[in-house]
Amino acid sequence: MNTICICGAGTMGSGIAQVAATAGFKTILFDLNDEVIQKAKIKIQKDLQISVEKQKISLEKKENILQNFFFTSNNKDCVADVIVEAIIEKLELKTLLFNQLAELNPVETIFATNTSSLSVSAIAGEIPYPERIGGLHFFNPAPIMKLVEVVKADQTSDATIAKLVELTKKMGKTPVICKDSPGFIVNRVARPYYIESLRLVEEGLSDFATIDRLLESKGFKMGPFKVMDLIGNDVNYAVSCSVYEQLDHAERLKPSEIQKEKVAKGDLGKKTGKGYYEYK
Repeated sequence: MNTICICGAGTMGSGIAQVAATAGFKTILFDLNDEVIQKAKIKIQKDLQISVEKQKISLEKKENILQNFFFTSNNKDCVADVIVEAIIEKLELKTLLFNQLAELNPVETIFATNTSSLSVSAIAGEIPYPERIGGLHFFNPAPIMKLVEVVKADQTSDATIAKLVELTKKMGKTPVICKDSPGFIVNRVARPYYIESLRLVEEGLSDFATIDRLLESKGFKMGPFKVMDLIGNDVNYAVSCSVYEQLDHAERLKPSEIQKEKVAKGDLGKKTGKGYYEYK
């Protein structure tokens, strides 16, 4: 595994690409939108320069990392040993992308989805040679967060899982193998953290800042509302809806109307400048 292609140059995709390039892989970052590509390039350069200023990496290391990148808006450039998609959370779009790239890549190429809410088995079932399809679920911000869920779909071969584990270790991450299931491990466990906190606000028992402050005082690094603003309310709400639907509409997992309204108004969090808090 020498070349990795990341599809989707948004916050998560560009973060994963930065991780791959920093680990020494030739890294293709693809997005259909040229403007998104340019924003990703600027952000990566800025993040690496901050690392230089903090003396976490040398100026030479920064230049070497940037040389590992190839930015493109042409999907025909997406030929690699491993393809990682980090595009919008819609099953039909992910399977369409993988099928297009399957025609350009040899059968040995591994395809990994960074989905946080969709069934990896459902995606694999639509792609030729499904045994090479698995999940690589990174967490935001990808350059900092160590954990990666390596998701084994019903069709995923043991050889594919072994290679994905090897890849994440080479990236300096901590892989945890899990079976394809609603929310995998982390998002399944985290639902009450978000949903119960939102429920307290809905019932008028507390407010965003107080809940965050209380939970942080008990050892959580970030309160639930700060985390949701960091992840993006659109992403977090989509995961809640997916887990709720896949687990037979359990009342305890019912998505919050407050978060639904935030998404409808475009108050997605840090990336839009406003969520539960306002950001400059």
